Amino acid sequence: MISQETIDAIFQSAHIEEVVEDYVQLTKRGVNLKGLCPFHDDKTPSFTVSPTRNIYKCFGCGKGGNSVNFLMEHEGLSYPEALRSLARKYNIPIEETQVPEEYEQERQERDSLFLINEFAKEFYKKQLFETDLGKSIGLSYFKDRGLLYKTLEAFGLGFAPGSRDAFTKNAIEAGYNIEFLRKLGLTTDKDRDFFYNRVIFPIHNIAGKVVAFAGRHLTSDKKSPKYINSKESEIYHKSRVLYGLHLAKSAIRKEEHCLLVEGYTDVISLHQSGVQHVVASSGTALTADQVKLIKRYTTKIKILYDGDPAGIKAAMRGIDLILEQDMNVELVLFPQGEDPDSFIKSVGVTAFKEYLDKESQDFILFKTNLILSEAGNDPMKKAGLIKDIIESLAHIPDTIKRSVYTRQCSELLKVDEHILVTETNKVMSKRLRDSRINKLRESRYEHDEQSRVLERDSFEATQSTAKKEDPGASDEYQERDIIRVLILYGDRPMQDGEQETSIGKYILSNIQEAISAFDNKLYARIATEYGLALADGKILDTNYFTQHPDPDVSALAIEFCASPYEYSDNWQKMWDIRLQTQPMPDENEQQDSMQALNRFFLRKYKKMSATNLEQIKAFQESGDTDSLLKHLQVQNMLIEKRNEIANKLNTVIL
Repeated sequence: MISQETIDAIFQSAHIEEVVEDYVQLTKRGVNLKGLCPFHDDKTPSFTVSPTRNIYKCFGCGKGGNSVNFLMEHEGLSYPEALRSLARKYNIPIEETQVPEEYEQERQERDSLFLINEFAKEFYKKQLFETDLGKSIGLSYFKDRGLLYKTLEAFGLGFAPGSRDAFTKNAIEAGYNIEFLRKLGLTTDKDRDFFYNRVIFPIHNIAGKVVAFAGRHLTSDKKSPKYINSKESEIYHKSRVLYGLHLAKSAIRKEEHCLLVEGYTDVISLHQSGVQHVVASSGTALTADQVKLIKRYTTKIKILYDGDPAGIKAAMRGIDLILEQDMNVELVLFPQGEDPDSFIKSVGVTAFKEYLDKESQDFILFKTNLILSEAGNDPMKKAGLIKDIIESLAHIPDTIKRSVYTRQCSELLKVDEHILVTETNKVMSKRLRDSRINKLRESRYEHDEQSRVLERDSFEATQSTAKKEDPGASDEYQERDIIRVLILYGDRPMQDGEQETSIGKYILSNIQEAISAFDNKLYARIATEYGLALADGKILDTNYFTQHPDPDVSALAIEFCASPYEYSDNWQKMWDIRLQTQPMPDENEQQDSMQALNRFFLRKYKKMSATNLEQIKAFQESGDTDSLLKHLQVQNMLIEKRNEIANKLNTVIL
């Protein structure tokens, strides 16, 4: 288990904006940063990063946390794995104590898979540079493609020898588990090498770790596929990986758009030439997850494919997926027989960039021109192709953008705009209906299961419902407010008469006896933990709770810290206007604390008063005069206390 000292050092060093910016394009908004949420289909920036609080919060899907939570959620890491990742990023040495066996086993297995892939990369690299076969076949191929040594190094390119068990034998001799080799697909079930007699392209995840490999054969054997890829594994899902993104993400942000190409060598060649904002779809048709990956860094994609029919078809396949994500998409087709790799070599970098600028076509213009050229004078063919364009228009979620494209399309195709709008709406309505039907089908099984459970437990459920208390009887709101004050302001100083104390001490000294009666167990647990810390002489600050290992506690703390609203400092900067009747919100913690405490006690006294009244009625009915008089005195005291607090809060009691 990672020591607490190391965990503290990681949290102190890890700046949330630096961690998130590796995955999300952020823009400054007041004291915070905003961007499109990576955890849901975000149309407008609802993802907020607070450098001062060192937290993130999405006000669309509700997800929030600190640097560790972000990596856990985004990369699917465990808590220790996320800590290790941050420790590597900030060069923090890790001190460990003994860990639970199940966590250690899980961590070791995942680490082992990455280590094996790294070993494989080095093995293939060594074969490329240090063996006669690798030099004569693999290295010659890369040199013929014009690749430099530094480029081969940057992308980790290699060569798999012709022997069917060379890699597997080396890996086993190095102590690697044969089962893990099979899991990664590097070794077949018959303990043979999956890659042999091929040049090797390592595939990296967004953090730069090798997750898989692609191999290209260099023979004329038509029976053998040109490219083969690693099978999917615990660390590799091909639909969620873009080739070259780990090297391209900074350039994509800088250039404010992403170039999407078809092949590995296209990415490598362009990167070597200085065009580094380029990625490929990693040996698979473009997927929605891959589009979302690009959207973290830019909202503009240029698709660069070959100018032949196959290239055009491939380019068209990805358009609708990109449009669905509310991104801008342009297409560039190269002259017949050219691809990005060959074209940049033939014309040079400057001419290549000029060609991209000149030949980039908006998708609607591209598709329309394609329709006009393909359909000719055939009205039936033209009608079919127009339906294809309507399908694309229906994928655009933004109403204004869809309207502009529809008008443009109407003018170019000489088709009535009203007809296009009507047909597009039909397609969108059908998709919406289909989506709802699918959701109903998916939920049917779950609903049936729930029905069976309800039938089985009908008697208990009925009894339970009958015994439920009135929701208005709960003190949860007031308890939540107390915990909010403890988390946000507990470490701040406060004047209690002539004695200076902290807000946390003042609150706890007043509610100590009531904690055991809290309705919400999480709030009671936090208040108890705070009280124990105070007893040990510790003052807990907000960071203690936002970095709490209990996800329920940290999630609650982040919810208190984050707000979709900000008090604009323009009132003071531009107009010299400040709040007149109270301090600024961040400076008003004492009044906030006192009001929270008073609301808490007002609620408690009202409940005690109601309970006491019920007892008074019971004593009246039973004729127990002595008990009745005592409870009447108690009732007067409770009403007096209740009214006293109500006056402080300016609350009218009816």
